[in-house]
Amino acid sequence: MAWFRLNAFIVAVVILSATGCTSLSDYVHNGFKVGPNYCPPPGPVAQHWINQADFQQTQNPEILACWWKVFNDPKLNDLVWCSFKQNLTLKEAGFRVLQERALRGVAVGNLFPQKQQAAGSYSRQVTPAGPATGGNPTSATFADSWATGFSLNWELDFWGRFRRAILQADANLEASCYGYDAALVTMLGDVAQAYVRLRTDQERIKLLEANVEVQRGVLKFIETRFRAGFRQTELDYDQAVSNLKQTESQILPLAIDARQQEDLLCILMGMPPADLEPMLGIAPIPTAPPEVVIGIPADLLRRRPDVRQKERLAAAQAEQIGIDLASLYPAFSINGVIGYQAQNFPDLFRSSALSGSVGPQFQWNVLNYGRILNTTRADDALFQALVVDFQQSVLEADREVEDGLVSFLQSQRETKLLEESVVAAERAVKIVVLQYEKGAVDFNRYAVIEQNLVTQQDGLAQARGQIAQGLVAMYRAMGGGWEIRLGAGAAAEGPEAAANPPTAPNAPGEQLPVPQPPDGNAAGARPALPPPPAAPQPNAGETPAKPAPKQDVKPY
Repeated sequence: MAWFRLNAFIVAVVILSATGCTSLSDYVHNGFKVGPNYCPPPGPVAQHWINQADFQQTQNPEILACWWKVFNDPKLNDLVWCSFKQNLTLKEAGFRVLQERALRGVAVGNLFPQKQQAAGSYSRQVTPAGPATGGNPTSATFADSWATGFSLNWELDFWGRFRRAILQADANLEASCYGYDAALVTMLGDVAQAYVRLRTDQERIKLLEANVEVQRGVLKFIETRFRAGFRQTELDYDQAVSNLKQTESQILPLAIDARQQEDLLCILMGMPPADLEPMLGIAPIPTAPPEVVIGIPADLLRRRPDVRQKERLAAAQAEQIGIDLASLYPAFSINGVIGYQAQNFPDLFRSSALSGSVGPQFQWNVLNYGRILNTTRADDALFQALVVDFQQSVLEADREVEDGLVSFLQSQRETKLLEESVVAAERAVKIVVLQYEKGAVDFNRYAVIEQNLVTQQDGLAQARGQIAQGLVAMYRAMGGGWEIRLGAGAAAEGPEAAANPPTAPNAPGEQLPVPQPPDGNAAGARPALPPPPAAPQPNAGETPAKPAPKQDVKPY
């Protein structure tokens, strides 16, 4: 009899396999689960970087884990550490990890009896009085009913539906973890880029202010000569005022951008916008080292958390295909009920009050194959789209690294050329100022040369900032920095920072305790520019002209 039942079971499996999309051999090979098993898709990566021969590499992996440390800027380190501890977007990603972990627990629980209920009830039933019999009216009757019991329904995971749901939950949990790491990498890159941009704005403002002082001196020189009655046209005065106001106007957009970068840094640190100058002060643009840690393009598949997240999302969707295919097959389950029922409570737990049932059952969604198959096709199309999205993310990651690398390298070359140009422009300004004092050149010649110096100095500051921005973009594209959640950041900050991390604000509007800049380091060094012209003196053989009326002189 047992042998007959086994043969009947095997025949049933073969018949059911023939009605579905998974053969018996695939069913066994897949661990007694219908549907395809997931295989990680290939990622299209290059063999080497385009400019690999143009930069120096170091093989220290700790640099990539804490790449912001290469700038040797304590202020940047403080910003990174505060943001890591208090960034709200990062906390949101952390709660999503907890959500997926709980959902995985739900999926694991479905492997066990899905329905387990204990119930109890009491009721009192009244029967109304009936018609009189024998001249005596009947009275209403009352009856009590006591019942308690336990029921169980357990759908067996015969086709792997619940096991694939666990694999899907595992993939979603891993994707959420990689999502947290991706948010962390993005946050670190945003902090560093905003900080470098802020320092670049400060440097450009400092250079413009120094040029403003020189132009004010030239304007005062012209005004003094004009008041003294020397032969001086009003055109020089108007042009000097125009150049001065133009240079001053260039400071305002930079001041706006600097404040916007401070506001962004506050948001990244999980605090309302505030004036960060007491914390950050004014400092030079961070200097990037000549060597970088970059590895090979294939490392993007391992290091980039957003790339790995998309691969895990594709893996989760692949399991959904098997879950859909399981609906093509009958669901086998075991149902059991045991309970006690009696009219009087003292009789409730006697053996005579016991009742129950147990036995298998199956449920088969027949005549629904079109709906189920089209649902499977839709999920398969979504899986293919996620695979393509994963491969596209690999290409985008490769492009981001190449963009950051070429920006880092070419900005270094641009900086060298601009440094030479600025040195030459500074010499030219010193010469033309002396020549203008002696009347050897007109003011237009001086204005052109001096304005060229302003342009070259501003371009040099931007190029220096672009070097740091390129390095930040490259490390960000490589997925560097997520190791800080493993303790790498605390170790990089030193034992004091690890033992005393900054605390998040407890009340709205509360600001973080921020360190003050060192004494004498808040203003930074001013650039070397030519001094203003000396007080006007009559040239040899020059006859002073009649002084012009005071009301005709434009006030400064």
